Amino acid sequence: MLGLTVTRRMEPPRWGSIFIFPVALGVSLGVSCLLLAAQGKSPALGLEVLWSGAFGAWYTVEDTLLKTVPIFLCSLGVAVTFRMQVWNIGAEGQFALGAVGATWAALTFANLPGALLLPLMFACAAAAGGAWAAVPAWLKLRLGINEIISTLMFNYIGILILEYLVYGPWKDAGSHGFPMTSQFVPAAVVGHFPGTRLHWGVALCVVCAVGLWVLLTRTRPGFELKASGESLRAARYARMPYNTLVLLVMALCGALAGWAGLLEASAVTGRLQPSLMVGYGFTAIVVAWLARLSPARIALFSFFLAALRVGAENLQLELGVPAAFGGIMEGLILLTVLAGQFFNGYRIRPGGAHR
Repeated sequence: MLGLTVTRRMEPPRWGSIFIFPVALGVSLGVSCLLLAAQGKSPALGLEVLWSGAFGAWYTVEDTLLKTVPIFLCSLGVAVTFRMQVWNIGAEGQFALGAVGATWAALTFANLPGALLLPLMFACAAAAGGAWAAVPAWLKLRLGINEIISTLMFNYIGILILEYLVYGPWKDAGSHGFPMTSQFVPAAVVGHFPGTRLHWGVALCVVCAVGLWVLLTRTRPGFELKASGESLRAARYARMPYNTLVLLVMALCGALAGWAGLLEASAVTGRLQPSLMVGYGFTAIVVAWLARLSPARIALFSFFLAALRVGAENLQLELGVPAAFGGIMEGLILLTVLAGQFFNGYRIRPGGAHR
């Protein structure tokens, strides 16, 4: 019987990068519309509510930008580790430990002025997130433990540490039983742009993106990092410090995710509470893959998936769809993009034996 022959392309087609994402987005939205119809909801109304929830007013655009910040910072860190083919799946736990480290500084040194307290919080968040990420790196290098498994498990430990603290030692006596710390003092709160709800974390994202670009393209460690990711054997032959680079990229990812946790605790909620953990670290993995590890594309896809989150929340409020609907759409987009990238690397032709 006649079948199909799959052959690898010598080089990706020029149209691939242009059409893959729009087609994948269209397919995922089409499937989402079918899911809405299966629930008895109008697909056209659903798309309108989704759009208006993310971009219908300046208030909703602010919500989208606020959610973009933690996704972007976590995605930057994840992309650095992925570039070296170190599969860090633990940005969610590193986010949690960064928030814990910043909160410890805010509660312990509440009498310090903001000029000292905020830098201390950033240092503690980076140290906590970086150290939490460095442990799986050490386990990988010394004991050969797969970093995918260890970083994934560390997510749950990190989240449980956060919950233990807000349910136990750090719980605010005046919170009427709700698990949260006391409100941060004004000196511990990251400021906002005048007249908006946008905080200075937006500017931090720009600084981190530029700094990462300089590291990867203008420094020796950046060159060694990329070379090690492309060929571990060649890197070892050239005597590049592979073990040190693994620890470096993991700690850098943990620090960036930790800063994301700090910004959510300080600038958004003003205290540490379990509601901070909404899966930004897991979304970062999706963003890093969609963006092909490019900082500019990471910014674009972080904004896009943040808008999807805000729009899905509006769908839940306006049409009563399940809370998991946004996660379903996010997964559909990733799957369809990955499927589209298969055609970018392979050609399918009729013919060949089929058994």
